[in-house]
Amino acid sequence: MPKKGGKHAEMGKEMQAQCKRAKVEAACSPSVMSFESPDSLFGSLISPIKQETFFREYWEQKPLLVQRNDPLLAAYYQSLFQLLDLKELCSQGLYYGRDINICRCVNGKKKVLNKDGKVNYMQLKKDFDQKKATIQFHQPQRFKEELWKIQEKLECYFGSLVGSNVYITPQGSQGLPPHYDDVEVFILQLEGEKHWRLYKPTVHLAREYNVESEDRIGNPTHEFILKPGDLLYFPRGTIHQADTPLGISYSTHVTISTYQNNSWGDFLLDAIPGLVFDTAKEDVALRTSIPRQLLMQVDVADSTKKLSSLLRRLADRLENTRELRSSDMKKDFIMHRLPPCLGCDSDPLTPGGKLPKIDSKIRLQFRDHAIITVEPDEENSVRIMKPPSYAWGGSAGWGEAQTHMMGTDDDAASEEGTSQQTHGLRFPLSYLDALKQIWSSSTVYVKELNLVSDEEKENLALSLWTECLIEVL
Repeated sequence: MPKKGGKHAEMGKEMQAQCKRAKVEAACSPSVMSFESPDSLFGSLISPIKQETFFREYWEQKPLLVQRNDPLLAAYYQSLFQLLDLKELCSQGLYYGRDINICRCVNGKKKVLNKDGKVNYMQLKKDFDQKKATIQFHQPQRFKEELWKIQEKLECYFGSLVGSNVYITPQGSQGLPPHYDDVEVFILQLEGEKHWRLYKPTVHLAREYNVESEDRIGNPTHEFILKPGDLLYFPRGTIHQADTPLGISYSTHVTISTYQNNSWGDFLLDAIPGLVFDTAKEDVALRTSIPRQLLMQVDVADSTKKLSSLLRRLADRLENTRELRSSDMKKDFIMHRLPPCLGCDSDPLTPGGKLPKIDSKIRLQFRDHAIITVEPDEENSVRIMKPPSYAWGGSAGWGEAQTHMMGTDDDAASEEGTSQQTHGLRFPLSYLDALKQIWSSSTVYVKELNLVSDEEKENLALSLWTECLIEVL
């Protein structure tokens, strides 16, 4: 699951054409997924398994195999990505490493066969046919609208970034050695068949990717063939390997992954600084000095008793106030997630219609894409943020899809240029209850907002309307 960020690539006419093709594909293969809501989308993804059953019996616990004999579902899955798509995508300018890896498992090790620079389709096909190399295509939602729609809804459902990779493997070949990942994985079989073997984890709910040797993993706990329309889920840490059987010309599947660095441990690392910051304002014990030369000592074991006492004071405060602020995780999620997919013909989302007045009824737009955060390093302020795309959907929205989950060395360079967009709207902390009121209500009158004066109420509504975060009914 590659990291996220990076500066925007130019999409131009090529992406508009790709957008039109996605519509044609959707017309040819009617969607069997429900896009009414994030909840319905996930329900249709794992159908016929019920969501309650999935999270009670499978999530983070054991693999789930759903084998379907449904021609309509198989046709829909195939429309998400095909081997034939690569020829046209290569003509748009794909690069080895960034967009495509070619590899093969040789003697239990991954052998990367990448060339330098741009991908030439004829050379790619030659390596695929003659060297039996697997083609790994990074983040196909950048070019496939239907995958964009699926992953955007899943990001809303999980509240976590969702990435994807397509794997195309020729017959009698295996691309990757046995390994485990640091993400929850959903496999959709698109074309051909794939022979899978799963093994008991050596590291339960692993936090990093790792290759495991055949003599260490033992016998498979699960072994099966995935066919088009089938779904496989397994938790992070599950050791797995897969090959295309002889007699099957090739296999195409998409791996949809989520929950990278999204554990309670990660949340505590993010939230504890804010808790310490707030508690230290009121508790003098946290403001007293550490012992002289403590930072110069190699062994600080003598200080653990004091630190344990301070941590218990923090826990007591948390239990009494029930206030825990997550800052960086929220910002990272909102800055790098996919914006809503509004369709190829949608106009850029700009303020329009009636201006909000004191008697206006308003509602929050794109509730699943707005986040309210109180940041410990910005005293007495609250922010409401949305993904950093002011023109969501359509050809303009492709800019965000093009860089979604694509980690590059340009992250730091692009940070300054996007800071105004990604930081959202900032208000005094006294506006927090009013913002929560708007976020939690289906509709609300401006005059009923929990603020002191009518001027504050109108100013808040106007600010949100200007950023297309609310609509006036």
